[in-house]
Amino acid sequence: MTTADISELVWSSRYRGGDADGVQDASIADTWSRVARSIASVESESHKWEQRFESVLEGFRFLPGGRILAGAGLGKDVTLFNCFVAGQLVDSLDGILESLKETAITMQHGGGIGLDFSPLRPGGSPAVRTGATASGPVSFMHVWDSMCETLLATGRRRGAMMATLRCDHPDVEAFIDAKRDPDELRNFNLSVLVTDEFLRAVDEDREWPLVYPPGGNPLVEERIPAGTLWRHIVESAFETAEPGLLFVDTINRNNNLWYCESISATNPCGEVPLPAYGACNLGSINLVTVVSSPFSDEAAIDHESLQRLSGTAVRFLDNVIEVSRYPLEKQAAQARSTRRIGLGITGLGDALAMLGLHYDSDAARNVAADVMRTIRDSAYRTSIELAREKGAFPVFDARRYCEAPFIRRLPADLRKALATHGIRNSHVLSIAPAGTISMLAGNVSSGMEPIYALRGVRSVRDAMQHRRETAVEDFAFRRWRDTCITGAAPPGEFVTADALSADAHLAMQATLQPCVDNAISKTITLAPTANSGTVDDVFRSAHATGIKGCTVFRPGSMRGQVIRTRDESHCCGVERECD
Repeated sequence: MTTADISELVWSSRYRGGDADGVQDASIADTWSRVARSIASVESESHKWEQRFESVLEGFRFLPGGRILAGAGLGKDVTLFNCFVAGQLVDSLDGILESLKETAITMQHGGGIGLDFSPLRPGGSPAVRTGATASGPVSFMHVWDSMCETLLATGRRRGAMMATLRCDHPDVEAFIDAKRDPDELRNFNLSVLVTDEFLRAVDEDREWPLVYPPGGNPLVEERIPAGTLWRHIVESAFETAEPGLLFVDTINRNNNLWYCESISATNPCGEVPLPAYGACNLGSINLVTVVSSPFSDEAAIDHESLQRLSGTAVRFLDNVIEVSRYPLEKQAAQARSTRRIGLGITGLGDALAMLGLHYDSDAARNVAADVMRTIRDSAYRTSIELAREKGAFPVFDARRYCEAPFIRRLPADLRKALATHGIRNSHVLSIAPAGTISMLAGNVSSGMEPIYALRGVRSVRDAMQHRRETAVEDFAFRRWRDTCITGAAPPGEFVTADALSADAHLAMQATLQPCVDNAISKTITLAPTANSGTVDDVFRSAHATGIKGCTVFRPGSMRGQVIRTRDESHCCGVERECD
């Protein structure tokens, strides 16, 4: 099977919409038309916007999140949102079961979801009402995992969840070890909510209190050396790629809605921190489509095209909020009150290769930063214009919103326009893994990641949920090979993820985060020679540079990998995304 075939397989198995009568899209062009018509339906000039939306979808220039491609325009009871966070868990059986039900309903509609298990009392503590002993957050995570597995068995969409737990919860060490057994909690990603104070305690070699509940009058309190807990996290991440870290104070400090939200969870891949019942829809600009004269001395990013794409994409994603169904009314209310969207990029690694730039170079990072600034400014400008046309998001407070650190970094003209006219969307930008939609677009490199492999084998689920192994080539490498001298060795800019240092991965993420108001899903791939000290350095550097979360991967440390070269396994974003 060729790379073109895998694009066809992904489209037919995931995104080839069929209506209630069983009528399916005959081609990818039909899918573009269906989606554009649906998303434009809320516009007063719907025909004009249908044409514009279709024009950016054609050629895979703008890639909406998979739920949009799979569900828009079909009249089915599904959500078009990829990302949700559950309501705050309540530490009672009724509260836990209610949350479990809400999660099941959300996943049944096609949404991935994040949950913060910190409100649940630790294992071994007394349950006051019954006199029984609490089993702890990890035990209930198994209940969620079983529910997700059951839904997976009855549907075509793979479940995805993110579990978080505070670094001062008494069960944090059990949480860290929860996926040591490769057969456990297979439908969860895990992240520890790490605070600034905990990292200071590590640096100062202090004891760290583990308390439940946080605040006054704890039912459970113990102390351990902060360094011991930190090493536990680091060693587990090195050995199993779990848990990741979410720098929860950085997230809340930099939240545009700092004045009305507190965040303790993210969507399954970590690129969208969300409050209780939060929701966000995603889309990615395919950067290979804005590279002019690739593989030549004149190769460059077409910033004018990038601006136009960004503006149209923001309007598209804003309309999704109106068109989409929602699994729960509380999710609908939250989405409509903040109107979060997440416009990002995919194909960065390939675009840099087409420009003749090595991923780990100042020139590449400068180009990437310029790209994100162009997207940021165009996206915010469009959202401000939409506020003038349709109104600002309901919980917009001009004075306090403009005090947010991200807003203060915007160009002066945008800040002035925002203060005057408001803004349609509280958050506009996010960089997702985009693994599956990148395969749809001809196997371009995923999200902001470097190229995984020039040639490899993809393991993809077909419409019947059977795994099919498919030989593929990287998009940019294939284009280069079609134009190069036969037998020539690929130039050095075709660097793959496993050949880069952890510092190189981290540097690119740190370069882009200041231009992203949500967050970034990025896997820091470690060299085979890396050790736990490398992970320690990566995590500390990630926090110091203002990154909101960090996940590491060492080849051979994870289970269920879905991309590999012909000789060895590699990490892939497909298993870490929910599209």
